[in-house]
Amino acid sequence: MSQATLILLGAGSSSRFETSVKKQWLYSGDIPLWLQVAQHFEQTGYFDNIIVVSSSEEIHHMKHFADYTFVTGGASRQESLNNALQIVTTEYVMVSDIARCCVPAEMIKRILDAREKAACIVPVLPVNDTLYMDGSPIDREQVKIIQTPQLSHTPTLKKALSTKTLFTDESSAIAALGHKVIFVEGSPLAHKLTRIDDLDKLPCINEPSLQTLTGFGIDIHPFEEGKPMKLCGVTIDVDYGFKAHSDGDVAIHALIDALLGAAGMGDIGELYPDTEATYAGANSAKLLEDTLRRIRAFGLEVGNIDMTILAQAPKLLPYKEQMRNRLASLLEIPSHRVNIKATTAEKLGFVGRKEGVTVHAVATLNYFNWKKSLNGKLS
Repeated sequence: MSQATLILLGAGSSSRFETSVKKQWLYSGDIPLWLQVAQHFEQTGYFDNIIVVSSSEEIHHMKHFADYTFVTGGASRQESLNNALQIVTTEYVMVSDIARCCVPAEMIKRILDAREKAACIVPVLPVNDTLYMDGSPIDREQVKIIQTPQLSHTPTLKKALSTKTLFTDESSAIAALGHKVIFVEGSPLAHKLTRIDDLDKLPCINEPSLQTLTGFGIDIHPFEEGKPMKLCGVTIDVDYGFKAHSDGDVAIHALIDALLGAAGMGDIGELYPDTEATYAGANSAKLLEDTLRRIRAFGLEVGNIDMTILAQAPKLLPYKEQMRNRLASLLEIPSHRVNIKATTAEKLGFVGRKEGVTVHAVATLNYFNWKKSLNGKLS
């Protein structure tokens, strides 16, 4: 079967999901949910191209997982869909939400088999409960629960969405244009993941892997006279600091690289380049907080931190406990999962000559345990 493109929409903020993790980045085993959904559709063999729509920040990371076509989403579902439709050249286009993550293969086939019967093919479920509107019962036989994916004739859908009117799905837009929409049997398995307790209704999602991810980071900064010194977010009482584009907190910079390394998200220079004025004099603790936000949004949690600071000067023993507690606070983990070691360079090299400091950091990450969160919510 050919002449069909699949668009998977996942540019939303997951605001109703009630966790720091975006739902498309929940892990099923050791792969994120968006990838599991895309692979499931791909394995049907029905599509000439698969387009994944997401935010630019997510797409940068998604490209490390797969070579699908990625498109940056917009402020609304319709804007995101229009962005993707610009590159669709097949006669038909199937649109689904990544949150509709357990769509059965036979349901996909039913939709595609009906493609020549109307401008839009829509899977539906019957309503089994009594319904009221404005205080009066209505005929439930006349009511349907609309699902995705929906298949549309591509030129018709493009025309239907070339309006300022916002539609909640493709069928509404095509029906408003006066074209035919037909229904096919949907599936209860195609339940949409909206809130965390919906996970209990989605049997295709496996528990997250227990694998630990490990990253290593290193950073070096020379001293600069007359600049405040920050290490691990703590002010060190000396009359010199670090020469750097930001505040020069060499320890936090090494830690950020360790965290990004464990997450497979590149390095500090990619996320916070020292060529951008935005980060001139930047507070490194704020950069660490932003790194933590990204890591959590992408379905990962900090395990533990180990750090070695090589410094002939200044003397760091009086600050070690304060630095440990500060990093634990920034990372929102217990202090016992942060370890800081400080040593000299035995007067060797630039560190031994008291010209600067080197920091080595190791970080571990774990997949967000949504199963534990779900059980806690349902208990």
